[in-house]
Amino acid sequence: MMSTTLRFGPELRRLRMEAGLTLTEFSVALNYDKGHLSKVERGERSASPELARRCDAFLGADGELQRLVACPEADADSAESPGGPSRWLVGRRAVLSAGTGVLIDLGLKLGGQALSSVDDSFLGPYRMQFDQLRKLGQSTAPKILLPLLETQTRMVAGLASDARSASRAPAFLLASRFAEFTGWMAQEAGESDAALGWTGEAVELAHAGGDLYLGSYALVRRALVTMYGGDAAGTVALARRAQSSELPPRIRGLAAQREAQGHALVGNEVGCLRSLDRARELLADDDALNDAEPVIGTSHVSDPAAMSTGWCLHDLGRPKAAAEVLDREYRRLPPHALRTRARYGFRRSLAHAASGEVEHACAIAGELLGLMPAVPSATVNSDVRRLARELSRFRSSRAVRDLQPALARVLAPAHG
Repeated sequence: MMSTTLRFGPELRRLRMEAGLTLTEFSVALNYDKGHLSKVERGERSASPELARRCDAFLGADGELQRLVACPEADADSAESPGGPSRWLVGRRAVLSAGTGVLIDLGLKLGGQALSSVDDSFLGPYRMQFDQLRKLGQSTAPKILLPLLETQTRMVAGLASDARSASRAPAFLLASRFAEFTGWMAQEAGESDAALGWTGEAVELAHAGGDLYLGSYALVRRALVTMYGGDAAGTVALARRAQSSELPPRIRGLAAQREAQGHALVGNEVGCLRSLDRARELLADDDALNDAEPVIGTSHVSDPAAMSTGWCLHDLGRPKAAAEVLDREYRRLPPHALRTRARYGFRRSLAHAASGEVEHACAIAGELLGLMPAVPSATVNSDVRRLARELSRFRSSRAVRDLQPALARVLAPAHG
């Protein structure tokens, strides 16, 4: 056993470091106590087969870590930290009998009892983890988070399928939020088909939990894909389908906001401003910012309608007005929300550049370009490309010339 423990720890640490993960990020990813993982890596604690399996799957070790753990499953609980779901023993089972079609590597047991006898106390840690992952998504490359999000979505869905009847609905609803966020990270990674696929999974999971509304929000997410694809008519059509009166105000408000962005793409100022007014009214009536469940849509923009107004004003050919709004709303973004700050910061830089404030635009972009290696984004890159084209009109500007190498470095992968 000691020999196995001493081999497992260094190998785990090597693979983790190759993946570019800190111990803190790795512990959040696996929902294991950081101190426990540290002791495992140092060979001071043995790893259970469950921990080995999860590390193996997340790090893509192809069974190497599992083969280093020889202890029997019956004793697996003894080495685990109480801080995570490590008391579960895992096998293969198709878990979503509610018709979602998702398969998961989870034949779960708890102290010899099936999860059907477990109450909803397991949801608390997963809700906390979801909130942590959302925050991590603001400062981590989407391709790093995607494998974890896919695994965790299926894990919570698996728990839901085996939970007591009273606990199934909230568990499926939480799984649907995991799936929706997975879809967003897939879009940020430039994987539009995967984004739509995970959004579809989110709808099915929500249906299994009794939420008939997320399907309409999925139209808003699909409209985001068409918007970044430049399809104004498709964006407006999808957004309008998500604004029926029986839907919650937040979904209708976000849909109206997306419709406005679609109108702005083709310069329809009347339709855009009318949709923004409707979004503002609906989002003002929204009571989604409570702790009952994760918020649908952005959780970092304090006034989505106002921020979208600045976004749309640029596309409507009113960059100076856009810059004024975006400057104001940008100051309200939380400092840790790097991905959100990059998204609206580059749109802000673009508005200033289009207003002729070239040096100011370059100063804004220069700060943001340094963030992009940490939070690469296929959607943000669309505005970075627009900014590069805008600034190319001012090649004689020293600020523009100084910015060009950093712009090229960020855009090179997109053209590779």
